[in-house]
Amino acid sequence: MAVFLGYVFLGLSLAAPIGPVNAAQMDKGIKYGFLQAWLFGLGALTADMFYMFTVYLGIFKYLDTPFMQSFLWLFGFFVLLYTGIETITNSGKIMMEHRQGNSSIKSFFSGFFMSISNPLTILFWLGIYGSVLAKTASSYGDGQLVFYSFGIILGLVLWDIVMAAISSSFRKLLKTRLLTFISLISGVSLIGFAFYFGYQALKLFL
Repeated sequence: MAVFLGYVFLGLSLAAPIGPVNAAQMDKGIKYGFLQAWLFGLGALTADMFYMFTVYLGIFKYLDTPFMQSFLWLFGFFVLLYTGIETITNSGKIMMEHRQGNSSIKSFFSGFFMSISNPLTILFWLGIYGSVLAKTASSYGDGQLVFYSFGIILGLVLWDIVMAAISSSFRKLLKTRLLTFISLISGVSLIGFAFYFGYQALKLFL
């Protein structure tokens, strides 16, 4: 049980570093509340699980080509740039939950596409989860891989709930002007990540 909890903590640690997904989820919670932020994180988690599965199957080797890497960086650039601009444009619109009927589906797929188009996510799971698989297989055997992988996923789920709770609490505790400022910072950071992705794509092209 202690080993399983260690893998749950690993999942929490993997999800914690601040990046474009966490920044966008924070903005989602501030504007729309807990449910939309949680669904956004759930979409990102679905993309993470997809990449974990591809690492498990060994499919990642087909993504390790200059063309595919440049395509992924460029695709991530456009996704983050669009999301950042949209975040800044809507920074003054702190809305109540369920105001938009289709926002739940939109929140889920926004998180999914932002995570699955992030080359850092791909490299992250290739490096981290790939090494975890190797260590687990050598230490505990192949039969424990799925069980301990579930521990990592559980950690990711817990982090999703924590982020949704924190961001939705901000909208209840802070004033609208400060929430708008936080949303603007989030949008600027997303655009910053977008240009970093674009720079990486340009380096591969050249």
